Amino acid sequence: MIVLVNRWLLRRGFNGIALWPFVILRKKELKEDARFLNHERIHLKQQAELLILFFYLCYGIEFLIRWFQYKNRKLAYRNISFEREAYANEKDLYYLKKRPFWEFLNYFKQL
Repeated sequence: MIVLVNRWLLRRGFNGIALWPFVILRKKELKEDARFLNHERIHLKQQAELLILFFYLCYGIEFLIRWFQYKNRKLAYRNISFEREAYANEKDLYYLKKRPFWEFLNYFKQL
């Protein structure tokens, strides 16, 4: 994981993003936030499992489906299976050591 701090690369309202192999943060203080970094590490693991390109493709498609489903961008974002897994486990700093392969599938809600 390569951590960069650059507030100009992120949309307003976002504090960070995982773009394999980088984690881009809005503020340098977030480098000290273990929970936040764990959330982004979970995304890096998901990206690696889906060979990076397929992660972004699946993420984008699921976001569009959820946006159509909920008619709300924030709600759509929070219900993407990748985000549901990351938010549910970000406090468990040992999660990635015990996480099964393709665990995000268990967070995929019925459409």
